[in-house]
Formats: sequence, C-alpha cells, structure tokens
Amino acid sequence: MLDYAIFAITFVVFLIATGLYLYPGPNKITTIPGLEPSDPKDGNLGDIGRAGSLHEFLLKLHAEYGDIASFWWGQQLVVSLGAPELWKQHERIFDRPPLLFKGFEPLIGAKSIQYANGLDGRTRRKLYDPSFGHNAMKYYYSIFQELGQEMAQKWESMEGDQHIPLRAHTIDLTMKAITRCSFGDTFKDEECLQFSRNYDICWDDINERTKGNYPVEGSPREKKFQEALGRLHTTIGRVAKYRRENPPPPQEQLFIDLLIEGDLPEEQVRAKSHTYWTISSVMTLYHCLLLTWALYFIATHKEVEEKLYQELIDVLGKKEDVTPDNISQLVYLRQVLDETLRCAVVGPWGARYMDLDIEIGGHIVPAKTPVIHAFGVVLQDERIWPEPNKFDPERFDAESSKGRHKLAFQPFGFAGGRKCPGYKFSYAETSVFLSILCRQFKLHLVDGQVVTWHGIIMITRPVDEIWITVTKRD
Repeated sequence: MLDYAIFAITFVVFLIATGLYLYPGPNKITTIPGLEPSDPKDGNLGDIGRAGSLHEFLLKLHAEYGDIASFWWGQQLVVSLGAPELWKQHERIFDRPPLLFKGFEPLIGAKSIQYANGLDGRTRRKLYDPSFGHNAMKYYYSIFQELGQEMAQKWESMEGDQHIPLRAHTIDLTMKAITRCSFGDTFKDEECLQFSRNYDICWDDINERTKGNYPVEGSPREKKFQEALGRLHTTIGRVAKYRRENPPPPQEQLFIDLLIEGDLPEEQVRAKSHTYWTISSVMTLYHCLLLTWALYFIATHKEVEEKLYQELIDVLGKKEDVTPDNISQLVYLRQVLDETLRCAVVGPWGARYMDLDIEIGGHIVPAKTPVIHAFGVVLQDERIWPEPNKFDPERFDAESSKGRHKLAFQPFGFAGGRKCPGYKFSYAETSVFLSILCRQFKLHLVDGQVVTWHGIIMITRPVDEIWITVTKRD
C-alpha cells in the first residue's frame, strides 16, 4: 500500500511538472524557448542591431536555445526554425508574414507581390514566373554570353598588376544581365549605370530603416531617397512605353511584355514593373554576390580553380558556349556554386506564417505567428556540414550527398511553391560568366586583404571591396 501511495504521489508530481513544462505561464504565450523582450516597445530589435544582422542574431539565438527558438519583433512573437527536420512541417505553407518584410515598403509599395498572400499571391506568381522559367532561360543564355565576353575583354585590358574591384565589376555585370532580361536592350550601358546608382541610394536607405534609423520627414536624406525613387519610376515608365509601341515576337517576350500583353494601364505597368524590378534587384544583388564569392573562393583555392578549369575544357573545349543542352554536364561547376551559396550564406533566411495554430517540434506555434526559416543557421550547422567554415565543393558530390536531409540545402527557399523565381536564372547566369572568365584567366587575390562579410536585410555581402588581379591563360 505504501509503495502504491509513493507511486501515486510521484506520478501526480510528474504530471504537474509536465504541465508546467508544456503549458506557458500567465505571462507567456508559448512554450518555445527563447528571449524575453529587451524593450517593451521594440522587443529584441535592438539585440538584432547589436548582433550586426538578423542572420548573426539567429546564429546566436539557436546556439543558446536550440533548433526551435523565439524572440520578439517589436511586440510580435517570432519563432525561428534552425533544423531541416522542423522545416518539413512548413513545406506547403505559401503565405509570407508582411511584418518581417515591412522595411521594403517605401521602395516597392504596399501592394507589392512581396506582400501578396493566398489566391492573390499565387495568381500573380503564376503570371510573372514564366519570365524566369525554362523557356525564357533559353533566350537569356545568349545575353549572358555577350555580357560575359564584354567583361572578359575588360579584364584582358587590366591583365597583370592592375587591381580589379571584384564586387564593382560583378554588380555591373549582373545589373546589365537583369535589366536586359527583364526590360530588353533599351537599357544602354550608361543608363544601366545610372539606374544602378539610383537603386543603390534607395537600397542603402532601406537597409538603414531596418536598423531602426528612419529619415526625418523633409530631411535631405528623405529628399535624396524620393528623388532616386522618382528617377527609377521615370526610367521604367519610358521602357514600358517603348515596349508597348515596339512589341517583340512571342519567343522573345520578357517580364514587362507579360504585363503589357495583359492590357494594363501604363501607370499599373510602371508600378508592377517597379515592384518586380525591385524584387529582381534583390535577385541582382543575390546573383552579384554569388558571382563575387564564387570568384573569391576560386581565387583563394587553387586546387578548385584547376579542377574547374579542367572540367570546362573537357566539356566545352576552349571556345564552346554554355547552353541549356550542356550545362548539366558541368557537374563540378555546380558543386562550386552550391558550396559558394552554403559557405558564404548568400541568402540567410526566409519566413512564412499560418492563420491556424500549428505544432512544430512539440510546441504550439500560435496562429499568425511569423516563423523564420533560418537557412544560414542550417548551412553552417556542423552536424550536417563538418568543418562548416571550410570551402569544399566535394560536399556536393553524389557520394557525400547521400543520406543528407533533402531540406538541408535550400538557399533559394522551399516553402509553398514560393521558391525564389530567379533560381534557374542565377545558376545559368553565373555558370556562363564563370565558364568564360575561368577559361581565359587565372585569378589572384591581392595580398594584404582581410575579407569579411556582414548581413544586410536578406543577403550577406563583403564589408569592403575585394581586389583581385588576373593573368591570361595560354
């Protein structure tokens, strides 16, 4: 009888302890471990700023609290998932939480596709995505080839000891590619450069706003932002007018032509073009950084450079172009790109939310709670990637990839069919550029540089310019 009483008391204590663990107290709305707000109004936004970026903040958050953790974005609870096993429960979730992307609104507008959810978001993706789909890509390869050869000629004129600003050259190259492929050849070099400068003004200002540094209304900073934004609108309006009056053949239709074909008023074409251009510009920065970091890693890993060169020669010879038909044969090149995306953490996070409660990792995530997919945390997880800071393209060969969780490598997102629309564009563009540059030149990092990165909004980039030199191959 005594034994039974002891067992009963022990069992009751166990149930109470379990209840205290599983159910939040009166001042908590979740059992998910994480940070309390450090400020009653701003939550943990100050902590994010002090960490340097959201990516760096998430690395620290998950290191302390585990694979599922919480923090406060202002007065809103946010949950972050730092393991692919947990992402699986979000595979079909389409809707993005507008709050986490609010910083883009002054640039892209409240009605941007970035904030479009439900049927509206799916319908708009269905309309816009073909401009970066398989059929469109066939047309873009020749543009990539032309622009890549132009860059090679420029580098040839700088061969030897002349220092090449790597990021400046790659942003110029990828900006030309995205403008040509989105809006046609009406963008000339000088106009593309001006467009890029205006966009940089707007982008840098938006980045400051995400840190809580907002411009004073009527201040010189706000005026500079609005003037640059106005110039972007004017340029896109001119391109829309030209394409409407000079329609291309169906096989050469670009994104802007899909809008014009829908018989939208010019103002809506301009607005929608600007919205998608801004998203495309995020892609441009993404593509620029993929190319920048790939060239950096190639320059600093000579065994990778030579193995890549040999594959390019074996598959393409010295003169053949990369095409949709042969790009799949460049297996090692794809490994180099994938390892660049992993090691540099070019795109560190995405986010989704649901209208209903959902259980993840044994915890209830309340309805409408923003849930971050911490891509960068997973891409640096030593449980999945031994020696995660080491650049090693062999991680992505067939043998090494066996047994790896299918969601462990998702640099372009995965949830709800809302993957980055430009992921095929990114691989094709960068493959063509590298095939040209790496067959013609050996790359050398200028001595004395300390190359570091920092996160801005949704990407990571070098803190300072990366300088290289090139020597012509025989």
